Amino acid sequence: MTLAEPAPAGQRSDAPAARAVELRKTYGSGAATVHALAGITVTFDRARFTAVMGPSGSGKSTLMHCMAGLDRPTSGQAYVGSLDIAGLDDSDLTQLRRDRIGFVFQSFNLVPTLSAGENITLPADLAGRKVDRDWFDYLVTQLRIGDRLSHRPTELSGGQQQRCACARALINRPDLVFADEPTGNLDSNSSSEVLEFMRRSVTEFGQSIVMVTHDPRGAAFADRVVFLADGDIVDELAAPTADSILEHMRTLG
Repeated sequence: MTLAEPAPAGQRSDAPAARAVELRKTYGSGAATVHALAGITVTFDRARFTAVMGPSGSGKSTLMHCMAGLDRPTSGQAYVGSLDIAGLDDSDLTQLRRDRIGFVFQSFNLVPTLSAGENITLPADLAGRKVDRDWFDYLVTQLRIGDRLSHRPTELSGGQQQRCACARALINRPDLVFADEPTGNLDSNSSSEVLEFMRRSVTEFGQSIVMVTHDPRGAAFADRVVFLADGDIVDELAAPTADSILEHMRTLG
């Protein structure tokens, strides 16, 4: 099976960026069975910023991992665009993650032996794709890391490492970016810089982002917040503010 090349943001089909249909993930058996996902159906719209929130153990990261092809669900379907990823073999899943999905993690996940610039272009290099230098220059300028490209990760601050990780996630113009607690290891100023860039990437060039977070202030940058509890969606909130998110969390708690 050959996966389609990703199209530039804003030039793709009308299909949602991603969706799940009756997605279930079960660990263990018998009395020890744990239902990490209990039949979730959710749609993540294209060119929108969605935050996923809920208490520890609610299924946030499991949902992200199953929808990104990092883990296989027990049952149900997960789609990236119109592609049902449940039918992909390991090779196709690797290609999907490389070409059509970007990742931003709490721990940055930069390659320590590569420079910042080499880390940013790594997805394109692995795909054998020529780097769009104008796009590269735009990203590093917007993220204010143009003067740090020759430095290795250990020579960068936490905020600079995460901004580098953001550029890496976007270098191939993926269909969808998953961010798992992207500001969890950052101070408030660095957190704001990363979140403001993610917000602009949605507003200005139509990126689709799904972010797992515990932080109401971070979630307030999103267009929509989806709340999980016990492996299922229990509520959602459009046009969120930090105060409205806190109020919803108190209601759910």
